[in-house]
Amino acid sequence: MPDFDVIVIGAGPGGYVAAIRAAQLGLEVASVEKEPTLGGTCVRVGCIPSKVLLESSERFAMARDHLAEHGVVVADVSLDLATMMQRKDAVVKSNTDGVAYLFKKHGIQRFSGLGELQGRGHVIVRNADGDTELHAEHVILATGSSVAPLPGVEVDGERVITSDHAIALSEVPKHLVVIGAGAIGLELGSVWARLGAKVTVLEYLDRVLPTMDAEISREANKVFTRQGLEIRTGVAVRGAKRTKQGVSVSVEGGSPVKADMVLVATGRVPNSEGLGLAAAGVETEGPGFVKVDERFRTSLEGVYAIGDLIHGPMLAHKAEDDGVAVVEMIATGHGHVDYDLVPNVVYTEPEIASVGKTEEQLKEAGIPYRKGVFPYQANGRARALGATDGKVKLLAHQATDRLLGAHIIGARAGDLIAELVAAMAFHASSEDVARLSHAHPTLAEVVKEAALAVDGRALHI
Repeated sequence: MPDFDVIVIGAGPGGYVAAIRAAQLGLEVASVEKEPTLGGTCVRVGCIPSKVLLESSERFAMARDHLAEHGVVVADVSLDLATMMQRKDAVVKSNTDGVAYLFKKHGIQRFSGLGELQGRGHVIVRNADGDTELHAEHVILATGSSVAPLPGVEVDGERVITSDHAIALSEVPKHLVVIGAGAIGLELGSVWARLGAKVTVLEYLDRVLPTMDAEISREANKVFTRQGLEIRTGVAVRGAKRTKQGVSVSVEGGSPVKADMVLVATGRVPNSEGLGLAAAGVETEGPGFVKVDERFRTSLEGVYAIGDLIHGPMLAHKAEDDGVAVVEMIATGHGHVDYDLVPNVVYTEPEIASVGKTEEQLKEAGIPYRKGVFPYQANGRARALGATDGKVKLLAHQATDRLLGAHIIGARAGDLIAELVAAMAFHASSEDVARLSHAHPTLAEVVKEAALAVDGRALHI
């Protein structure tokens, strides 16, 4: 008899949520995790700590630069970086402890070490104390991803760093070069810029946030430039060399960029090495992705893969949705994730959020559409907050008015996008959103006005 119904390898957002949902459904669950604490990259060194530093650095910048506008005079504002980092660590610990509590609450058995497939339903957990053999009817691979290497740029953790190091610096760099203008690069670059660093962002493609709607990307570039970030697009980085003064970054067709620290933020790759996939008969594709069907099944019966290990957006909430869906498929035969409606959020100031199709994608597909755009500047709540940068942009089918895409740059965009995800999930039209009563005064009214603007009848502009 198997030891468990389900073994989950990896305890990040996808893995620990899968384990909890499996336990809720009455399955006997084992969780295998190599790190001493639970929660994965997101909780330990990714989503959570970076958001803590974003919030703390925003408050520091507010006190230093903007409180006087509100009639609040604060003298001699100074940075206590050590305390800021201690608070970040405390929040991270609270979250990892929370996952451990949930495991205990749901009776999930935890095994510390590296999990390796030995065939169908057979996993070996390797750690310093030896090997432990586990057996189960079903095995879920949920080992997440790690920072993608950049040829010619060797990470040393001191002068050339990744996001793992950038959330734990003991002092503010004088000049930080960020390679990559995606979410991670812009988030962490903006943290250190607010805390006093000169920040230069180098992006290979022709714009920041290249996967997002181009109009929103252009707006973001303007905002970040006003905030003091030096953004250079169309730059191919060919190497980085340590010098006595710091780091010299070589770029194609241009002079080297000198800095005292370089942050590599060029994307992520799946953590599929060391799982014993090839020997066990699990097929992979591309740069280490596990090949699965529409039910998350790999080529080895009884073995599934989710989250960053499979194709799709490398987002914590997508991994969570995968985890719930695969377990429900195992236990009940039914589960569902709509990958067209996974929201994407960049937690800069202002935030940037999107769901569905971009305007460029609609044009390329030849889909007729109308768009409505409404600026934060015309919203009373945004004026009261002093947060007037940004806009909401909605895209609707020209004939049916069904919402096809939503894109926001502005305060609390990550919260506002949820309404539009729900609307699109129920096939709402822009007219449906426009007819809903939105409380006044709120930022949500910018969404309503953008929906009205699709039909050319925005009220406050």
